[in-house]
Amino acid sequence: MIVGVPKEIKNNEFRVGMTPAGVAEFVAHGHSVLVQTMAGEGSSFADAEYIEAGATMVATADEVFAQADMIVKVKEPQAVEIAKLRPGQILYTYLHLAPDYEQTMGLVGSKAVCIAYETVELPNRSLPLLAPMSEVAGRMAAQVGATYLQKPFGGRGTLMGGVPGTHPAKVVVLGGGVVGTNAAYVAMGMGADVTIMDVSLDRLRYLDDIWGNRIRTIYSSKHNIEEAVYAADLVIGAVLLPGAKTPYLVTKDMLPKMKRGSVVVDVSVDQGGCIESTHATTHADPTYFVEGVLHYGVANMPGAVPNTSTLALTNATLRYGLAIADKGWKQAVLDDPSLAKGVNVLDGKITYKPVADAHGMNYTPLEKLL
Repeated sequence: MIVGVPKEIKNNEFRVGMTPAGVAEFVAHGHSVLVQTMAGEGSSFADAEYIEAGATMVATADEVFAQADMIVKVKEPQAVEIAKLRPGQILYTYLHLAPDYEQTMGLVGSKAVCIAYETVELPNRSLPLLAPMSEVAGRMAAQVGATYLQKPFGGRGTLMGGVPGTHPAKVVVLGGGVVGTNAAYVAMGMGADVTIMDVSLDRLRYLDDIWGNRIRTIYSSKHNIEEAVYAADLVIGAVLLPGAKTPYLVTKDMLPKMKRGSVVVDVSVDQGGCIESTHATTHADPTYFVEGVLHYGVANMPGAVPNTSTLALTNATLRYGLAIADKGWKQAVLDDPSLAKGVNVLDGKITYKPVADAHGMNYTPLEKLL
């Protein structure tokens, strides 16, 4: 199979779909890998490293898309990239289609085989290809929140850990999954007063077992969310419904009761966000105020630490990518039900129900098309 790795073109996206080590693995399996010149530069991987790993460098994205059987990316394809896709071509990347009608319609029209990292799901309901970026984004959320709490960046002027004789910052983490756990871990390490909220009592018991009284675990009811958010200096949105639009836990009418200069970091913004007043922003223009509350809504947070992120992502995606290349996508998904859940769009049809439901569109079970 010919595998193509184009340079990412989303605003301030510095990651790349594959490391040189990943290229070497595909080549060892007998595949050809086309890498666009300078694709890895933002992640500190030089063209020479890709060449040494066995890649063929090409000058333009047009060449990558025209020649490759499978496109391996990081972020969802932009409109100009969707236009380059052809029927039957495999697109293997993050898609986040539920809140993105335009992209969904573009991929339906392309008739490509669109496999989303974020909906590959193991029998235990864990998301192996989302997990590494969730770890990065969660840890970054606490760092970002600490930065924006500083007065020169628009925040209240509160130090996360405080100092002797003062209160530490109150941090509320909405969601106890991978993002929330990592956010709480870093915030706790900074000395903050951390509350983590979830609807799963089993998850709260687990977090209490590993951290004890170093954090608070609170059931995520409407009343409890309001009480916690109104007292918070920093709120981190870490809610995920796999492949579906995120429900709003913090509504616009709650903002006037929050502290002036408090900060919200909504990591779930790429699935629509769990804070109603959040909209997607970029690393170039990351924040804005609503009702005196500073909002951070960057939809590709791990793109700010692209070397770490690309290494972690390739570690996770490589296994499934090799299966697709070695067996062909159809046999690969027949052999692996977890990978089959990653197929969101196929031959112009939506094959992942939460995406179809989000847009009020027809859903076609994948098995019908196989």
